[in-house]
Amino acid sequence: MKYPLSTKKIIVKNILLLLLLFMNATYSQGLKSSHHDFSGASWSGNNYCKPCHTPHNANMNEPNSPLWNHQLTNAVFEMYSSPTLDGISGQPTGKTKLCLSCHDGTVAVDNHSGNTNGTKFTNFGNLTSDLKNDHPISIIYDTALALADGRLYDPSTTLSGLGGTIKDDLLENNKLECTSCHDVHISRNTQGCSGCHNVHGNNGVVTKTLSLWKSNDGSALCFTCHKK
Repeated sequence: MKYPLSTKKIIVKNILLLLLLFMNATYSQGLKSSHHDFSGASWSGNNYCKPCHTPHNANMNEPNSPLWNHQLTNAVFEMYSSPTLDGISGQPTGKTKLCLSCHDGTVAVDNHSGNTNGTKFTNFGNLTSDLKNDHPISIIYDTALALADGRLYDPSTTLSGLGGTIKDDLLENNKLECTSCHDVHISRNTQGCSGCHNVHGNNGVVTKTLSLWKSNDGSALCFTCHKK
């Protein structure tokens, strides 16, 4: 059955809206009381998804952006480099750039839905534009790199511990990105505030690394990719 163009546009918009509603229902339970729960803030519209996602007029300037609704960073980053690094670390791409659009400290967290005059900047997790001391990101991690390095597992055949291979579960277009280690939606958090934070008397609040895809006790997450 053929539909006029106007009807097709309405159908597409409805599909996108349903997708966002599904995302809200799926991820809000994990997001609740987590690092990325902004639903209690008036600038978020008291919404879990709106600061990052929208079903309409999404920003697609960065390829594979998931219905992106937040202002993108324009910072030029100083990337990790080392004589022992066999991969090539260029400027951040993909979901890493999306993460840095809050975590580089140059773009306000409340700069979403077309707003570019926000005043809420990241304190926790402000990486700045100097990434020289951080894990290399936006680098191609494939069989060739594993063979050249000798201390990395082959991502195409090595299991991630999450159900598939490293390539399938942790990489984005064969690249290691922020989301290779971190689950921004923290869908495993079922404990509310205590899922991410512990209070230890006079020692104050201790933040757990719940956003990691799996526990890094004994460097378990690191050893997913690194042989030693």
